[in-house]
Amino acid sequence: MKKILSVIALVTLLLLAACGGDNENEVTVGAKSFTESLLLSEMTKIVLEDAGYEVDQRSDMGSNVLREAMESGQVDFTWDYTGTGLVTYLGEDPVSTAEEAFEAVREIDEENGITWMNPTEVNNTYTLMVRQSFAEAEGVESLSDLADYVNAGNEPSVAVNDEFSARPDGYGALEEHYDFELPSANVELMDLGLTYAALRDEEVDVAMGFSTDSRIEQFDLMNLEDDQDFFPDYSAAAVVRTDVLEVNEDLADLTEPMANALDSETMIELNYQVDVEERSVQEVAEEFLIDQGIID
Repeated sequence: MKKILSVIALVTLLLLAACGGDNENEVTVGAKSFTESLLLSEMTKIVLEDAGYEVDQRSDMGSNVLREAMESGQVDFTWDYTGTGLVTYLGEDPVSTAEEAFEAVREIDEENGITWMNPTEVNNTYTLMVRQSFAEAEGVESLSDLADYVNAGNEPSVAVNDEFSARPDGYGALEEHYDFELPSANVELMDLGLTYAALRDEEVDVAMGFSTDSRIEQFDLMNLEDDQDFFPDYSAAAVVRTDVLEVNEDLADLTEPMANALDSETMIELNYQVDVEERSVQEVAEEFLIDQGIID
């Protein structure tokens, strides 16, 4: 019986060791299925391996699957968005300002054994976009400019998807917040994937999207500045299991230069290089880190 118990104990120890997670210099990095997340994961892998870490990458996960993997210890480190953390994972109300959103999700998730750190200036939130040519011709560069443009008697057409048109913090609330109103006939419903092309092809004057999408650069579009902080903040930040960070305290310092080098405009360009120029994620990530002097 003692022999059997010894064998069971040995197997248990081996399984725990194989899971990694709290072993020094061994980190599992997770990513979602879209380009931006894959780029952040690849940059992290390169930076950590350069510092002597052994890195296991796990990619192509949905938000909830990735979160479950973090909670269960299958993934140690990822980059996620403050808005996703607050609303999707924690069931909290969205917060519009970056600093407040980060502090809120950091404080709440600390109780779950998950540490948010190294916030970036990459804010992949909802956006209303116009063509660069429209912005220059009509003097519309912010959502306040758009409101003034409408209130002066102009009636631009706007493309939004079903969800954004119906959600309580969506298009209707945006009109109310910025104090303008377009006729319902001017608001066209279409799939999110079609809004960018419709704007490019001058089928509409304004369109919703996500603020770091590569098509913004590809189609010569621009995000209207949310100068009254209507949209919830979805800033990217590093997320690590607290027990892993306690064993590998240098993870914060190693990934901080990467976080400091990233903002929304940079992320649009990096996404563009992968999605449009068809360069590999690994090549784009490594080139960026070298150009920024983060690795040799």
